[in-house]
Amino acid sequence: MTWTIGPGANETRPLNCLSWYEAQAFCIWDGGRLPTEAEWNYAATGGTEQRIYPWGGAAPAADAKLAVYGCYFNGSSTCSLLDISPVGSVDEGNGKYGQSDLAGNLSEWVQDWDGFYPNPCSDCASLTPADFRAIRGGSFEDAAQYVQASTRFDYSEPDGRWRTYGARCARKASL
Repeated sequence: MTWTIGPGANETRPLNCLSWYEAQAFCIWDGGRLPTEAEWNYAATGGTEQRIYPWGGAAPAADAKLAVYGCYFNGSSTCSLLDISPVGSVDEGNGKYGQSDLAGNLSEWVQDWDGFYPNPCSDCASLTPADFRAIRGGSFEDAAQYVQASTRFDYSEPDGRWRTYGARCARKASL
């Protein structure tokens, strides 16, 4: 777990091991909310550009310069929490709109329940209760194909905590 009671070495790393409920509560406390899956996807694919990865079409290499994945970040052959990088430390992999870590580092909870995208789309969120919540983006442990913008994990119980799951908060755009 990257969270500690007191300040320490993890201050710049994303929070992991959050349940969906804790992620939602944190975002509300922080003045935001969890993004909908459609919002997250729009940011990760560069909007109408529909990028394969947030940074474009080039697949990431085993050097953690575009994405933190495959346990490459700490430079050892083992996979540990040391492979979770400080937020924004892989800026070559930033998305079109400047967001960091949309691919790799931690997979992220989104607002939606597991299910198909609503059609027609009014608010573009799947808010009909189901057994699982959707997760987007690959994590520090995942292989390269799971850091593609299209990656969707949809089998996560909202009260579960995994070392590879975190959250990103959305806020109203300021103009």
